[in-house]
Amino acid sequence: MNLSKFTILITTKNRLNDLIFTIQKINFLLQNEAVSCIICDDGSTDGTFEYIKEHHPNIHLIRNEKSKGLIYSRNKLLQLTQSEFAISIDDDLHFITSNPLELIADYFDQNPKCGLIGFRIFWSTSEPTSTITNEQPHRMQSFAGGANVWRMSAWHQIPDYPAWFVFHGEEDFAAYELFKKQIEVHYLPSVLVNHRVDLKARKKNADYTLRLRRSLRSGWNLFFLFFPLQKIPRLLVYTIWMQLKIKVFKGDFKALLAIIYALFDCIVFIPKIIKYKNRLTTKEYDEFQKLDTTKLYWKPEN
Repeated sequence: MNLSKFTILITTKNRLNDLIFTIQKINFLLQNEAVSCIICDDGSTDGTFEYIKEHHPNIHLIRNEKSKGLIYSRNKLLQLTQSEFAISIDDDLHFITSNPLELIADYFDQNPKCGLIGFRIFWSTSEPTSTITNEQPHRMQSFAGGANVWRMSAWHQIPDYPAWFVFHGEEDFAAYELFKKQIEVHYLPSVLVNHRVDLKARKKNADYTLRLRRSLRSGWNLFFLFFPLQKIPRLLVYTIWMQLKIKVFKGDFKALLAIIYALFDCIVFIPKIIKYKNRLTTKEYDEFQKLDTTKLYWKPEN
């Protein structure tokens, strides 16, 4: 693989049509000599590996023969990256901004304390009718895993994403580790991407309970890994109560199962929590809470 300034990283599993569309949309970036691309096929059975190998020989393609999970795959991609910057995008996400590379490079140059940039994300199966925003770049707490760019020198200063989370939570894990190293996470709204997901329809998917289970347990794992001990009981009780209030008490009994399974998972993960804990001091915790919350969703203003 040729050395480059940027590497685009994509993890995919059994979503060949989404991946083909994404590659078509980012082809203008792949034609740039400063850009390389690595795709990790996480055990797909829909012909993804064969298709990319045949139709896109310029893409560095790797494969997990058996699915290892999203976070494991992202670690593998980042470990293979040899460029200065690594752009991670989901297989159902593409850039709307026409010159993202220039904007990213300039921003990193102007903000040497910044180790990672999160993009402005429009969530919809179609592109926005307006791309105008009054938002300004700023520091924030964390980022979206499938719409960001790492300064690789920052990535190498922290532990790998926690593959044992499987799905959800790796972004906040990295954000806390970066904060402990005094490396900043920033939001760059001038780089706009379209995440082609129908959020309302997602709740009806067959994997809704599994997704919620993994999301809850990851959040609780993060409490135990990074929060001052005295903060954990109240926050844990509060998050359980809110899930009961907004979901279970309104008839969403799949959510109740997710809560029970997630609590059990946290018990199973106790040895890993003990091994990887890196708690914030009370002062660090208070400073982190003062940062702007993570920008995950953007809607056109008009």
